[in-house]
Amino acid sequence: MEGERPLDDELQRLREERLRKLEERLTGTPGGVIEVADGTFQTILQEHRALVVDVWAEWCGPCRMVAPVVEDLARDFAGRVTFGKCNVDENPRIASSFSITAIPTLLFFANGMLVDRVVGALPREAVKARVMRAFGTG
Repeated sequence: MEGERPLDDELQRLREERLRKLEERLTGTPGGVIEVADGTFQTILQEHRALVVDVWAEWCGPCRMVAPVVEDLARDFAGRVTFGKCNVDENPRIASSFSITAIPTLLFFANGMLVDRVVGALPREAVKARVMRAFGTG
């Protein structure tokens, strides 16, 4: 039937869009940054020996300044250090368990242990230096 072709195309487009979003959720957001949530945190901590978690909120201006730095460093350290984002408004248990009182906060975990913390929007090179110091990478 002639009228079915646009519907088929639309269904295919919707399938592709859902698949892309699902893949993004499973593999992380663009830039190699993974989503960290209350329910997945312990698993992510066990799976990634070197992990930096950016604790942020949508309404936080300085958090928006740190986001591109985190995404950039995720690419630079790909395969050596994993970077994640945790929305504090959606994941209060993580914020509470690490006594986060200001955002953005970067939490550095080596082998499941918190080894460093950065509060505030630091420049890219300062964050990179902290990553290198925390994990002994270059």
